[in-house]
Amino acid sequence: MFGGLFKKKTEEEKLQEQYSKLMADYHRLSTTDRAASDAAYAQADEVAKKLDAIKK
Repeated sequence: MFGGLFKKKTEEEKLQEQYSKLMADYHRLSTTDRAASDAAYAQADEVAKKLDAIKK
């Protein structure tokens, strides 16, 4: 019942969650604010590179 309640997230899980949030922001901003959208995409790309480095 409470098996995962106190489990700490791994670094990979944290980065994956951050990447998902940034991509959602990128998608939301893409129709209204192009500069902010590009910035969110750049941040998501950096997180993706960190994820790739962890997986290797």
